[in-house]
Amino acid sequence: MTNNAAQKNSNGRTGVQDPAAVNRNHSETPESKGSRMRYVVILMVLLVVVAILVITGIVPRLRASRALAAETNALAAPTVLVIQPKPGAPSQEIVLPGNIEAFVDSPIFARTNGYLKRWYFDIGSHVKQGQLLAEIESPEIDHELSQALADLGTAQANEHLSEITANRFSDLIKQDAVSQQDTDNAVNDLAARRTAVKSAQANVDRLRQLVAFEKVFAPFDGVVTARNTDIGQLIDSGAAGGQARSLFQMAAINRLRVFISVPQIYSQAATPGLTADLMFAEFPGRRFPGKLVRTSRAIDPVSRTLNVEVDVDNTKGELFPGAYAEVHLKLKDGLRSTLVVPVSALLFRREGLRIAVAKGDNTAELLPITLGRDFGDVAEVTTGLTGEERVITNPPDSIIDGEQLNVQVENQQATKAAGRAGGK
Repeated sequence: MTNNAAQKNSNGRTGVQDPAAVNRNHSETPESKGSRMRYVVILMVLLVVVAILVITGIVPRLRASRALAAETNALAAPTVLVIQPKPGAPSQEIVLPGNIEAFVDSPIFARTNGYLKRWYFDIGSHVKQGQLLAEIESPEIDHELSQALADLGTAQANEHLSEITANRFSDLIKQDAVSQQDTDNAVNDLAARRTAVKSAQANVDRLRQLVAFEKVFAPFDGVVTARNTDIGQLIDSGAAGGQARSLFQMAAINRLRVFISVPQIYSQAATPGLTADLMFAEFPGRRFPGKLVRTSRAIDPVSRTLNVEVDVDNTKGELFPGAYAEVHLKLKDGLRSTLVVPVSALLFRREGLRIAVAKGDNTAELLPITLGRDFGDVAEVTTGLTGEERVITNPPDSIIDGEQLNVQVENQQATKAAGRAGGK
């Protein structure tokens, strides 16, 4: 029983083999087995070919996709040019604009009212101190002076009479011929008469001074730069509350003042006694020597500059007040070496002056700086840079910290030229 059960298969049949199956197994020949192997080999070859085709198509596509993405990112980043700032040569000279002013420049007013009778000098005339410039006709003052002289004469006559009377009473009182009261009255009357004479004399002196003011004299040696009146014009001295107007404008030009604004960074080196050379467009190639005589000793809080006066000799009268000059101020001590960058690299932001630099990972960084001299195309940077930075010469207005950049190195000839400019 046990052996019969073990010989049964899963479908309930006994372990006796099927004759048809036995016949099929015996019918598989070596040729059929070889054919099956060929099919397997062909299938494997096809699979390998397909795999190669897939790999050779996908990998380049992935590479191309990555390259396209990198190119897209590169195109999205702004392209900037960078240079390394070069040090400018230390200099003992700074060049600043200057305004020329006369050593003395003064309007000439009338001191009395009247009409202009005559003028003697026109614009451009050289005059000496005390020379008569103009005459004013004042008939009212002349008449007042005549009356004052007459009043003075009357006062003097009364004084003389009072003096005689007082002396007489003084002699008579010694003889008890007059009373003490009458004598005192005579003496007091003399004192009053003398006071009246002094008052009349003061009035005469005042009117004589006004008459003297009818002649206008030059207060100093100089040149008449303006004439604001003419013959017959009404002259108002402003004494009665009117609006006075100057008759002439005079300037002393034998020596001129030149005012320049020295940047704060050089203020400690700008001391009295320094020499300066002045250059003018109308005198190409010529230098006029000057000397720094004084400073304001205060920094202007708006411009951050020190007001400095340079005096220059103008005995020949070649230079004119009001002109513009290029002042080459020679400082006492040599200036420290500074860095020079193109002015196109400067960024004027709300928070202050900035320069954009490209860091090692080609991202932007904005650095605060302090400017020194301005040479036009290039400018000095006194603080904020070490000289190792890659300064962006064409920063976009919208550039920000950390922005990715496409960095290109600019032609270094521009930097070399900047360095030469800084060493002028």
